[in-house]
Amino acid sequence: MPGFATSVAHNLGTAAAVQRLTAFLDGVRRDYGDKLSDVRGTWEESTLHFGFTIYGMAIQGSLAATEDAVSVSGKLPLAAAIFRGQVEKSIRDELLKLLS
Repeated sequence: MPGFATSVAHNLGTAAAVQRLTAFLDGVRRDYGDKLSDVRGTWEESTLHFGFTIYGMAIQGSLAATEDAVSVSGKLPLAAAIFRGQVEKSIRDELLKLLS
């Protein structure tokens, strides 16, 4: 399976970053619930292990918050590999807005 990864720097500290990320993920579930299924996520300290299905494709990965950055990485199905750059850019753009 091809992977994706991106990272965004911030100056919020770990706890504030996790708080914003939690609120954001609740919003994603609310706003895109009709396109997503099998949404799951488990926080392990400041790392979220997540998975969901969109348009029949299973996506899984992790999101890690530290004092000064948030990193997201995961696996894409082979059928979605051509969208890897777009996926990374979209995640990065959303994180920049969220953590600014």
